[in-house]
Amino acid sequence: MEMDVISLPSSRIHPENSPYVHKVCMPPKQKFIQEFTGMAKELFFPDDPLRDFRGQPRSRKIILGLQSVFPILQWGRDYNLTKFKGDLMAGLTIASLCIPEDIGNAKLANLSPQYGLYSSFVPPLIYACMGSSRDIAIGPVSVVSILMGNLLQDEFDPLKNKADYQRLAFTATFFAGITQAALGFLRLGFLIDFLSHAAIVGFMGGAAISIGLQQLKGFLGIKNFTKKTDIVSVMHSVWGSVHHGWNWQTILIGASFLAFLLFAKYVGKKNKKLFWVPAIAPLISIILSTFLVYITRADKKGVKIVNHIKKGINPSSVNEIYFSGKDLGKGIKIGVVAGVIALTEAIAIGRTFASMKDYQVDGNKEMLAMGMMNVVGSMTSCYVATGSFSRSAVNKMAGCQTAVSNIVMSSVVLLTLEFITPLFKYTPNATLAAIIIDAVLGLIDIEAALVIWKIDKFDFVACMGAFFGVVFASVEIGLLIAVCLSLAKVLLQVTRPRTAILGNIPRSTVYRNVQQYPEATKVPGILVVRVDSAIYFSNSNYVRERILRWLTDEEEQLKAKDQPIIKFLIIEMSPVTDIDTSGIHALEELHRSLQKRGVQLGIANPGSVVIEKLHTSKFTELIGDDLIFLTVADAVMTCAPKMVEA
Repeated sequence: MEMDVISLPSSRIHPENSPYVHKVCMPPKQKFIQEFTGMAKELFFPDDPLRDFRGQPRSRKIILGLQSVFPILQWGRDYNLTKFKGDLMAGLTIASLCIPEDIGNAKLANLSPQYGLYSSFVPPLIYACMGSSRDIAIGPVSVVSILMGNLLQDEFDPLKNKADYQRLAFTATFFAGITQAALGFLRLGFLIDFLSHAAIVGFMGGAAISIGLQQLKGFLGIKNFTKKTDIVSVMHSVWGSVHHGWNWQTILIGASFLAFLLFAKYVGKKNKKLFWVPAIAPLISIILSTFLVYITRADKKGVKIVNHIKKGINPSSVNEIYFSGKDLGKGIKIGVVAGVIALTEAIAIGRTFASMKDYQVDGNKEMLAMGMMNVVGSMTSCYVATGSFSRSAVNKMAGCQTAVSNIVMSSVVLLTLEFITPLFKYTPNATLAAIIIDAVLGLIDIEAALVIWKIDKFDFVACMGAFFGVVFASVEIGLLIAVCLSLAKVLLQVTRPRTAILGNIPRSTVYRNVQQYPEATKVPGILVVRVDSAIYFSNSNYVRERILRWLTDEEEQLKAKDQPIIKFLIIEMSPVTDIDTSGIHALEELHRSLQKRGVQLGIANPGSVVIEKLHTSKFTELIGDDLIFLTVADAVMTCAPKMVEA
């Protein structure tokens, strides 16, 4: 039988003189301890955190150790008046934004308004000393607040059991901090990456809708409002109160100041130099609406107001944390969930702004800093605090230079707690609702969802699953869906890896996917298949069956065209980073199946880990060392002449 052989460079070693062109070398043998240590180091210490300590005297190591825990000791040495001017302006600007938001966020968590302010006083001070981000602004955020509120009210009624509710909130905050610090200390931050970007986009968007719906109580002046957060229950509660529950004065106040806030945001977007307009708009809204309610005594006409905000700095809450008893488990459960969500949002924000200014944020240090600030916060009457995207954006635009902007913001909050809180007595709830609605609108990222749809349809399913889970069920259900769909994608990619048939790019020794490169030509009598994944127990059978299906389909096409049948099947293994015993067993079964069909199996470009395991299992002896090739071109150069001989 005569065969057409593809043209190959004449400068190569002729296959008649050598069974293969280049030999695949075995990597140096490693002991199990060395191999295990290397894997553990790459898993937990990929950034080699001790590299700066090597070769340093003991005194220097102590200083470096303190700086690694408290980065302020490092960048603080170069701090100057110029940087302070930027931090002062940024701190004052974000303080004007955070004060009204903190009062509203505390209401989302079903806590008294002062707890929101408490949470913007102590945690930012801790973070400024331990955090590695220059731009992130710390405080309570709406997503975590409503999540906490939903989970806590499932255990205690915030009105009837106010003391128990607050104690559980502090307990949850303590264990949220413990969770965050433990992830950082044990360097387990990679676990957070299981929440995909698409799932977070959907979760945040759904949470924004849920938070906005919850504000309809204060926005419309409804007294009896559902405690559920799903859209069906909320809308039923809203329309059920339309004739006797709505208050037109409250609606007028809420609508007017929401329009003002949206206009201020529009001005800020149109002119970047006017970024301070939307930043101070919430505080202006608070001042104006409070003054209007006070002079008109609108509270006597049904307009709900904040009433009393406790004056003074954070009281100790150490004795209120549950360290034992039946409520301990509840606090741990809520704390772990809230801590992970808060950490995910904070790290995403920190990395985003760090990339804009071209510096690195240490994820493990961030986790440790977040954890410690929430542990300390739980003991000083704070609930879970994290990085706020809106505040961080304003912080950056206001010209912040370091984390000192958080210290400035914290100082302003301190002055507010000591002297100004009585002035918030007549602040209408409708204005706070308008501020929260305006703040959460930025969490709905339609543009990102459209990009996700264009790039990856499964990612879009995860995004929408998380979104609808939050909107139609609850925040925790949406979070569960987000996690499950993210894990489902990982499992799908692991259990169903991509495979492709390769062809030769004309006038080269390069082989590429024939579907991606139509000009790539298949080699007569030789089928080249690439596996784009490690081969494990979870996908080994699928890989074997998929390769056999490729072979069957190819043979049917060749028979229909009366072309030569396949005599060699080459697996391109450069993307195969690892293989386990199930994977090797699948290759052995594939080899036996191919032998029955009269097809020889060859392997090209196996990695060091893979070739070592193939040698150890004696699979290379099974198929023959002369069928292990360095490249696909070498494999074709060796096998093509044998097709002519056949």
